[in-house]
Amino acid sequence: MRASSSKITASVMSKLKRIFEPFHYYVFAAVLGIFSLAAVVVSHAANVPVDLPVRLELSEPRVVILKSARKLHLFDGSDLVRTYDIGLGFKPVGQKVCEGDGRTPLGHFRICTKNPDSAYSRFMGIDYPDPPAAVRALRSGLISPGEHSGILSAHREKRCPIWTSALGGGIGIHGDGSRSDWTAGCVALDDRDVEELFNVLRLGDPVEILP
Repeated sequence: MRASSSKITASVMSKLKRIFEPFHYYVFAAVLGIFSLAAVVVSHAANVPVDLPVRLELSEPRVVILKSARKLHLFDGSDLVRTYDIGLGFKPVGQKVCEGDGRTPLGHFRICTKNPDSAYSRFMGIDYPDPPAAVRALRSGLISPGEHSGILSAHREKRCPIWTSALGGGIGIHGDGSRSDWTAGCVALDDRDVEELFNVLRLGDPVEILP
């Protein structure tokens, strides 16, 4: 009885071996194929160039900001090079009148300072308050004759005007997001965009802000 059982067991094992040996082969072949395909993909990816942002080289950079469209247009002379989404002051409509009104000023300005270590990624200050703002403020009694004279002198000398008068100041272009109108009057871009713009704009480059 034991001998007969042994023969049956041996016969069953032999059949199972014949059944599963091809299965093991196919599993091994499939695994090998997957690893081979992965190796080809990795090798191909290593040879594909990474899409890095191109560093812009402009000869006549200038900025035009359209407040109503929430867009900043970067030009090289008359050629449009880039358009960026922006956020504005928390009360964006209209001309800036005084400190704390939350408006982004309208007018023709120039970059008068650059700070690569701003709390808002990068900061490019504009020369607001400008002479037209100073004239309006003097007539309304918002600033003194001395402050008016100081603002005009700063513009003649192409430097930043005083930023501590009742007109406000410290207005510029910076990062930290274009998600909404959240600033105190500055123009806010996404960090990647302000990094690109910071590398292009120079002191003295024009910035026009339109309604």
